[in-house]
Amino acid sequence: MQLEKLLKQPDALPSAPKVVRKLIDTFDQEEVDAMLVASYIEDDPVLTAKLLKTANSAFFGLTRQVSNAREAMNVLGMIKVRALVIAASLGEGFHTVGSVNLNQFWRYSLNTANLSRYIALPIKIDENTAFTAGLIHGIGELVMHVGMPEAMLDLDRSVPMLDLKRSKAERGIFGYSYAEVGAALAREWHFPKRMINAIEHQTAPFDNDVYEPIAGVIHIGSWRARAEEQAMRSELLINTYPDPVGLVLGIDPDTVVAEEIPSLSRHSEETESHVHH
Repeated sequence: MQLEKLLKQPDALPSAPKVVRKLIDTFDQEEVDAMLVASYIEDDPVLTAKLLKTANSAFFGLTRQVSNAREAMNVLGMIKVRALVIAASLGEGFHTVGSVNLNQFWRYSLNTANLSRYIALPIKIDENTAFTAGLIHGIGELVMHVGMPEAMLDLDRSVPMLDLKRSKAERGIFGYSYAEVGAALAREWHFPKRMINAIEHQTAPFDNDVYEPIAGVIHIGSWRARAEEQAMRSELLINTYPDPVGLVLGIDPDTVVAEEIPSLSRHSEETESHVHH
């Protein structure tokens, strides 16, 4: 199915709820009042409930439970709370996607977000864009599953969704991958340009005169999160590490090739990241 046709499928691109449009607008503001953002979120009880469920899940390992958006803001900070609400809202549009294990998908997405921020900080790249784009970088997979379920089911059988060769396999079959599809959704929701570019170019961040460092950050973050889902050990980590991208960004490979990384959630089973319930 052509990309244009896919994007026109019913339900393929859910529309952004009002509260999310307000949150996306805050990305471009110089000074953002965190408590004002918390009050926007609390205007939407469904998204508030999802935020609290995720914030209180094993993934974040909080020492005490948070009971409203303001507390979540104080404990997790603006960057994470805003991104989690946007992701929860995106997840809401795809709460039943046939062949996708959504628990695993969101755990992997949260790991990618945390890793992207961890990679961005030492190389002085905007952690907010890195975390948010990292969290929603894979959303195109869900759009593709909703828009062409049979074709995706066949693909899932031969190349699982979190396989390192997934984007290559999608390009081979469809001529595009989850990256271009996710960018189309981000465009539709009026995400900032840098975030759209990061999502669009994540699979080949520095090819064809493209230089989007955040795409490079997500490229490495998602590689490491996929490796984690496949329980790769050090030798495989070293062999699959995307060296050229790391070099361009100036990343110290040891920080991401290590088997133990502080920003990686290992509670595979308890994590059940509840972005979408």
